[in-house]
Amino acid sequence: MTENININVSQIDKINKITPEEKKFRIKNLELFNATGFPNKRYEDWKFSDFKNIVDANFNILDTNKVSLINQKIDLLKDFEHNYIFLINGNLHSSNFDYENKEKIKVNSYENSFNYKISDNPMVCLNHALAENGYSLEIEKDYKLKKILVIYNLFTKSLENKILNIKNKIKLNENSELHIMDYTINETKFVNNTYEEIILEKNSKFKSIYIQNNKSDGFFHKFLKNKLSFNSNYSNLIFSSGLKFNKLDIECDLVDENSNCNILSGLYLNKDEHQEIKTRINHLAPNCKSFQSVKNVLSPDSKGIFQGKIYVRDIAQKTDAYQLSKALLINDNAEFNSKPELEIYADDVKCSHGSTSGSVDEDSLYYLMSRGLSRAEATKLLIKGFLNDVIEFIKSPTIKKFIENKLEENINGY
Repeated sequence: MTENININVSQIDKINKITPEEKKFRIKNLELFNATGFPNKRYEDWKFSDFKNIVDANFNILDTNKVSLINQKIDLLKDFEHNYIFLINGNLHSSNFDYENKEKIKVNSYENSFNYKISDNPMVCLNHALAENGYSLEIEKDYKLKKILVIYNLFTKSLENKILNIKNKIKLNENSELHIMDYTINETKFVNNTYEEIILEKNSKFKSIYIQNNKSDGFFHKFLKNKLSFNSNYSNLIFSSGLKFNKLDIECDLVDENSNCNILSGLYLNKDEHQEIKTRINHLAPNCKSFQSVKNVLSPDSKGIFQGKIYVRDIAQKTDAYQLSKALLINDNAEFNSKPELEIYADDVKCSHGSTSGSVDEDSLYYLMSRGLSRAEATKLLIKGFLNDVIEFIKSPTIKKFIENKLEENINGY
């Protein structure tokens, strides 16, 4: 069990090239984190994921010291053509945009900044205090990438029993398009705490796929802050992570008319995995749309959570917002918690939310088994059917096939 973590300000003194203003901002956030420590179930946003208890149960000690830079190779995916950014322990290692006009793409290592609001999320405060790893990516005006960009996130054994704070930023300028795959390869047990900011300017389109290469003992928290301008389109497809603990906290601000936000997930949770998706969609302008469809398949002793809130400001008339979570529990030892919310101050809107959970349908199982399938084969087929509509959102046949194969590998562990 870890003792209450109290991080000394000397950790901030070790960070290179920070201004006095940034240092003050970092110290303020460190004080806020030290006052609370890791969030527990007394925090409303963490009521289903008591992170302090989870850390205490899995770590005897946690180290916040910076990890030395290392050089390591990985095997690139051969399933489809792609550009790539390669990160090792959050540090930008290399990138390749041979399919693109490289003058239209800017990639850099993380740059120190303090232009962030103070948060009531202790994990965000910890990130604002200590983050010095990560990358920034900017796509120039009117440029649309020809191939998907795979962001390889390799976390090595040198991170064992450490806390890693990462800060990333992606900006799409007017009329630009980007499709990314966030592909994680984890080799050890550690805490990864990431803050990612995505800015979509007028008429830009962004699509991401989130997936893990393998099962691992990683404990991940990621806060995504997204800003959508006029007629921009944001889509996030979340697939099984394979992590011991994973919490995705997604906030989308639809700040101008005709912006569109889509969040879909197709998760298969293996035994003892804990996965939470928390969303807050802020409709701040008229004529915007949001669509959320979260699906979980839960193996024995796994835990899935969805907390989703749709907020509609008084001026955000003609809002069209949809939210639905569904869970398929393999047996009674699995647990699913759902907390859908609507907070609406406009009167001319179309908003809906819902949540359902249940076990595998016995009549469907009987039908398939009567056609010669074993119970296990029939169950796997029903699981794939349950998650299929999320995969169908992927238009590229080669990328769709890759995701289908990853899902198949995961389900075969059933």
